[in-house]
Amino acid sequence: MNGVVGGFAALTAVIAVGWLVARTGAVGQDAAAVLSRLSYVVATPALLLLTLADADPGVLLSPALVATAGSAVLAALLFAGLARWRWRLRPAELTAGGLASSYVNAGNLGVPISVYVLDDASFVAPVLLFQVLVMAPVGLAVLAGSRTPAGARPRWQVVLQPLATPVVVGCGLGVLVAATGVQLPSLVLAPVELTAGLAVPAALLAYGMSLHGAPRPASGEGAGQVWLGVALKTLGQPALAYALGRWVAGLDEVALLAVTVTSALPTAQNVFVYAATYDRGTLLVRDVVLLSTVLSVPVLVGIALLLG
Repeated sequence: MNGVVGGFAALTAVIAVGWLVARTGAVGQDAAAVLSRLSYVVATPALLLLTLADADPGVLLSPALVATAGSAVLAALLFAGLARWRWRLRPAELTAGGLASSYVNAGNLGVPISVYVLDDASFVAPVLLFQVLVMAPVGLAVLAGSRTPAGARPRWQVVLQPLATPVVVGCGLGVLVAATGVQLPSLVLAPVELTAGLAVPAALLAYGMSLHGAPRPASGEGAGQVWLGVALKTLGQPALAYALGRWVAGLDEVALLAVTVTSALPTAQNVFVYAATYDRGTLLVRDVVLLSTVLSVPVLVGIALLLG
């Protein structure tokens, strides 16, 4: 279990450092917002560029995509439908909650866990590519549009605005490099790699800082929304992935285990960065990230034991 425990321990340690720094007041009250913005605007696009530049876009057409993408979309739609019916949330909050219920931590947790459970890191590629090429742009389109009333600018500008967001630009450049087979020179690659190394720790530190002085997770009026997101993320999405993989895609045992494990990963901190950047559903996403990270450990271990 060293791979699973080690991955979660590293995340927890960095988040704890962020909380401790905020508690001591060493970096000021605005540090979490600055780090989130820095990760979103600079570091995360660089990381996505490097990730997609080395990936094969053809994996998006693999049979596993039926299970990984299908379960993610269904989990997000289930949250949006139930939350809209029960709490009458606005589109931006529904989008943030939908992403929190379906956007898995495929980067810094998915790779080590895939190596441990499946002995092959490539199994995480389909869900990673689907998220950064489809889910993130669609989610950012709603979040970005919520900041500017549609009547304030021409509608075509509102529709095209997400294409200019840093995350989408980074994804587009990475896909372009992968599709053309261009080898980036070291003078270009080295500073991009240095910048990309900031993405994950900056997001984790910002997330840890946001926990200081915050109410107890899943408390208050939004508790029902948080637990709905946690339930869909930790139990609903992997169950949907297993069902789609077994009875729709017809995956073999190893591929079925792979899509179930990757779908059971906790919510990625990227979603918190997106929500905090546009100030939409931030507390909801923060609590779902925290609780899904804790509760996904026994779920992942159980899946590995039952299906592995």
